[in-house]
Amino acid sequence: MKLKNYESVIILTPVLSEKQMQEAVSSFRQLITEHDGKIIHEENWGLTKLAYPIAKKSTGFYHIFEFEAPVTIVEKLELAYRRDEQILRYMTIALDKHAVVYNERRRKGAFNKKAEVKEVAK
Repeated sequence: MKLKNYESVIILTPVLSEKQMQEAVSSFRQLITEHDGKIIHEENWGLTKLAYPIAKKSTGFYHIFEFEAPVTIVEKLELAYRRDEQILRYMTIALDKHAVVYNERRRKGAFNKKAEVKEVAK
């Protein structure tokens, strides 16, 4: 079975408690692993301001999954997103080899270092 790398971003409604948000995220994590997927990395950005209001909400809980799974999982995952009333928006993309390398480097902190400022000799 051919596995591909994916990144899935979900925005959950801001009216959820921390526990409800964690339960929702956990159910999607379980869905990925039940369908032969492997979570590579997860990020919880917490409550963040949206660029524009969605369903009269100006903030939302952002959560990102980076995972490796069979190609059939995207359809199942996005169907679960559509059925869940707690999800404001979602997006799942397939990562090419360059994006996988970039994400790996980003996780290791390659892009967090501030550029060194060289002093000009007087």
